[in-house]
Amino acid sequence: MKKLFLFIIVLFSFVSCQEDIKFNNPSFQGLKDNVFWRSVQTKASLGPNGLLLIEAYSGSEVITLKMTSKLPQTYSLGTSNSKTATYVLTDGNGSVTFATGIDVGNGEIKITEYDDVNNTVSGTFKFNAENIYNNPLAGPVLNFQQGVFYKIPISATVQ
Repeated sequence: MKKLFLFIIVLFSFVSCQEDIKFNNPSFQGLKDNVFWRSVQTKASLGPNGLLLIEAYSGSEVITLKMTSKLPQTYSLGTSNSKTATYVLTDGNGSVTFATGIDVGNGEIKITEYDDVNNTVSGTFKFNAENIYNNPLAGPVLNFQQGVFYKIPISATVQ
């Protein structure tokens, strides 16, 4: 009887096991000032002259990455206005904008994969963006590290 009871318990433990797999595809996430940040919605679009724009939304926060191409390569931030990272927080007190640009902030965006068939882009990013309007509601610099964007669908070209 004990063996039968033990067999039934073991059988139920194997039957009740299941795998809950959840895919985070597409994904845009990273560490914002050492706190995990993930977007709720992400979109990418191509602009004139091959400009690639990735926008990630999470509540009242928006991160925008702008690059000159969709091709796999590394883009340095803080050197031009055609390759930038921008973070905007909008709340009841107004908005705070952090950005990179010519001699403003630093970092990099690295496109690791562009999928022509599915029209998606993947890569990594990190940046230090400056509080461009010196808004006293936020610190002078926003740090984003270990950023990853994965299989973001690229919509049609915008003009």
